Amino acid sequence: MGDTYKTIDEPAEGLFKDKGSKFFAYAYPFTDEEALKIRIAELKDLHPKARHHCWAYRLTPDRSVFRANDDGEPSGSAGKPILNTLLSNDLTNILVVVVRYFGGTLLGVPGLIHAYKTATQEAINEARIVEKQVKEIYEIRFDYLQMNEVMRVMKEEPVTILNQTFDNQCLIKLAIRVSLAEQVVGRLTKIDGITIDLTGQE
Repeated sequence: MGDTYKTIDEPAEGLFKDKGSKFFAYAYPFTDEEALKIRIAELKDLHPKARHHCWAYRLTPDRSVFRANDDGEPSGSAGKPILNTLLSNDLTNILVVVVRYFGGTLLGVPGLIHAYKTATQEAINEARIVEKQVKEIYEIRFDYLQMNEVMRVMKEEPVTILNQTFDNQCLIKLAIRVSLAEQVVGRLTKIDGITIDLTGQE
């Protein structure tokens, strides 16, 4: 895995029609699985007469978390084509929901796969794709007397300070690009009395 990933930075929509059926695709930036229910509920309010609300998402910079749902369509004909389109575009931290209005003519499984895939791609085509750096989040604790040494490293290295508390005991929470983390942490560990904890990744 490199230390960058591709995602979208704002919602986008796409539409595909086939034999009277309409497939409305909604793509969202997505980092929290808890938000899924909210998005589905919003779309059910927006499209109360739609027959299906099928979806797929990918999460985390290493793309290891993913789920797909056919919502009543034949198994593998909706959620999986949506997910495969996210895979082929190499996108993560994204949710796509495709809302289907049935047009009266059965499309068959191959037709459904094509429809859900195409609607998803239409939404992605409308989205602004951005490349983000994978960063590790660290908390560093140090005595106030070490402040100058610590801040020199902060100034000289490309880190992002997320928050900081300065008292007798100081705390800085910072994000460091994965490929630079070893170098920055190496410099910090040379400062006497500092403790460094890796708390997560973004």
